[in-house]
Amino acid sequence: ACSECGKGFYESTALIQHFIIHTGERPFKCLECGKAFNCRSHLKQHERIHTGEKPFVCSQCGKAFTHYSTYVLHERAHTGEKPFECKECGKAFSIRKDLIRHFNIHTGEKPYECLQCGKAFTRMSGLTRHQWIHTGEKPFRCTFEGCGKRFSLDFNLRTHVRIHTGEKRFVCPFQGCNRRFIQ
Repeated sequence: ACSECGKGFYESTALIQHFIIHTGERPFKCLECGKAFNCRSHLKQHERIHTGEKPFVCSQCGKAFTHYSTYVLHERAHTGEKPFECKECGKAFSIRKDLIRHFNIHTGEKPYECLQCGKAFTRMSGLTRHQWIHTGEKPFRCTFEGCGKRFSLDFNLRTHVRIHTGEKRFVCPFQGCNRRFIQ
């Protein structure tokens, strides 16, 4: 067993490999960029960034992935598998992180607070987007030639792009009208 954390191992080689976690040693170095890892398998996984290797291929659509975990999450989109269920309301999620985020709905917890106005958010991403109101930052830029208009929300950029593409996704709800609109 590990003398630091007590985790047990059947093989001494596995214990030695595990112990590196506690020493902070990173003996496995990428020859391409110099990034170091404490585990050979993590280095091999990292090297795929440089080689472009994507060994995990979806049997449904053929999309390929660098990491096994990303591939598994993608497969769930096809199967509809949602193994993470909320014990409060029964809503299920394909990703554990989404269940944890969802749980804030039940607790009412909003741990991310704007220091300028006090508005609170359940997600850090919500706070970040909100803060652009105060800073005036507009990180989303239209890439159509000659435009360059900027937006604080990606949703607003996507809506704007329809002006250039001519896409009219919304149909008039009145029977017999069939007129289409950008928004």
